[in-house]
Amino acid sequence: MEKIKSLADLKKIRDNVQSKIDLREKSEHPENLIQIKVAMATCGIAAGSKETMNYFLNNLEKNGIQAVVTQTGCMGYCFAEPTVEITKPGKEPIVFDHDCREGICGMCSLYINGHPHGPATGATTCQIYMRRFKDGDVITVEPWRSAGFPVIKDLMVDRSAYDKIMQAGGFISVRTGAPQDANAILIPKPIADEAMDAATCIGCGACVAACKNGSAMLFVSAKVSQLNLLPQGKPEALRRAKAMIAKMDELGFGNCTNTRACEAECPKCVSISNIARLNRDFIKAKLKD
Repeated sequence: MEKIKSLADLKKIRDNVQSKIDLREKSEHPENLIQIKVAMATCGIAAGSKETMNYFLNNLEKNGIQAVVTQTGCMGYCFAEPTVEITKPGKEPIVFDHDCREGICGMCSLYINGHPHGPATGATTCQIYMRRFKDGDVITVEPWRSAGFPVIKDLMVDRSAYDKIMQAGGFISVRTGAPQDANAILIPKPIADEAMDAATCIGCGACVAACKNGSAMLFVSAKVSQLNLLPQGKPEALRRAKAMIAKMDELGFGNCTNTRACEAECPKCVSISNIARLNRDFIKAKLKD
């Protein structure tokens, strides 16, 4: 913030602000100007939104670029502040999926510089900060590329295929009523830990995007393992494995050839040992047919 030492300084600040207001209010076609919105809520200010806005104001004026720079309230991206929204004249903003901003929903599925979710390990797109890139770097952003995930618009893809796979067997059949106590069924800790590791899968689709075959085996195996490892899921274990693999094949996903690209790019570091377990259960199910 500028220090005011004299009346001349105050007039200078007033004229500077007034010129920016005039640009917005007196322009015959303000919609033809670049619109820049900077989120200025508490988390944004703490992350440097004021400095970001001042950078835009100073550099746009210096380079003679006519743009409207305004501050807004919270845009809902507390995890990734400071947030800036730029709209070019006559163009709609790029469409992309987003939801939780905490790396747990799997919505922000983008191919960044040739990697699902970007170059970082164990992180989703919403956890990739601009500070990971150098000034002047070219950042290439693409949607998921898979026959199983058709593009809806721009960077948004249709991942409802995952929902259909879950509907095929990603559940357990139990009687309704009051739930049991958490310690009613004793489960060895190594088994519980393994099931929990599989359950960390957020269904983002990075495994499919990374696989040269467009296989969803890592996703399917994680969802099967989190149930099949536990006593509640064992009665339907074989039926579940067979049904979910059949639905995966039906929806156009490829099969696994053990390149391990899925494991390398998974933001939750799900292991391909789950695929081996799924294959064993599938073979057992087929032998029982």
